[in-house]
Amino acid sequence: MMPDFTIRLIETPEEMPLVEELQRLVWPDSETDVVPLHMLITAVHNGGLVLGAFQKEEMIGFVFGFPGLDGTPDGPRPKHCSHMMGIHPDHRDKGMGFALKRAQWQMVRHQGLDHITWTYDPLLSRNAYLNIAKLGAVCSTYRCSEYGDMRDGLNAGLPSDRFQLDWWINTQRVLSRLGKRPRPALKLMHTRRAGLHPFYPLHTNSRGWIHPPEEVPPFDDRLLMAEIPADFPALKSADFALARDWRFFTRELFETAFEKKYIITDFIFDLEEGEPRGFYVLTHGESTLDEFE
Repeated sequence: MMPDFTIRLIETPEEMPLVEELQRLVWPDSETDVVPLHMLITAVHNGGLVLGAFQKEEMIGFVFGFPGLDGTPDGPRPKHCSHMMGIHPDHRDKGMGFALKRAQWQMVRHQGLDHITWTYDPLLSRNAYLNIAKLGAVCSTYRCSEYGDMRDGLNAGLPSDRFQLDWWINTQRVLSRLGKRPRPALKLMHTRRAGLHPFYPLHTNSRGWIHPPEEVPPFDDRLLMAEIPADFPALKSADFALARDWRFFTRELFETAFEKKYIITDFIFDLEEGEPRGFYVLTHGESTLDEFE
């Protein structure tokens, strides 16, 4: 099915207010968090990219990034820093996020770069599924309270912990996910057939919300599955204390994993008995998920 939207570069001060307005809709209640027109224009005049998704003349999605530098043992190395992506609430779950990131991938490759980074909340299952399973990004960096105390309606009240993703855009891993025949999504039945199971037990309260373990379990295997809430925003709205418990448990979990040289290489978002479940896949050393693909 052909998408009912088009994607194009946004480069003029006449169109940039559309990006400002969509930011206000996606991240409400905090005007100071809106990236203003003058910053967006300055970025695109200096190697940055703003891409908009349009339905007729209405902007219903955008992605914004700019050139950056990685620190390496050999000195600074150029990359693209993807700072924001927003989708109109009425147009989510229609493949627009994937299409915007794919367009960004094409433009950054034309700039001669091979690395894109961005951050997201590791407790957001839908974002994890897009970023890791569908786009092929990987993660080995956890940033505590990356943006300090955030005031917008989506993030207020919890520490702004984030994963920083690495998207190596010229690798076969990424090319296979963005090609005409992308890799099928990993399912729970595939992992169970291969003997891979969650490495910590969870219990569910009387309201149906899962609770994290009291302690981070030992990292005994080279392939691990770590479950997180399937709908963290709904959990946060229903039980804020439990949401905080999940924030601090997963902070310790992933910081420990990355210290032990594990890398997040996949995400499973699947249904079991009609209920969604979300799992990160962590790999160590030469371990792979090739047998599942």
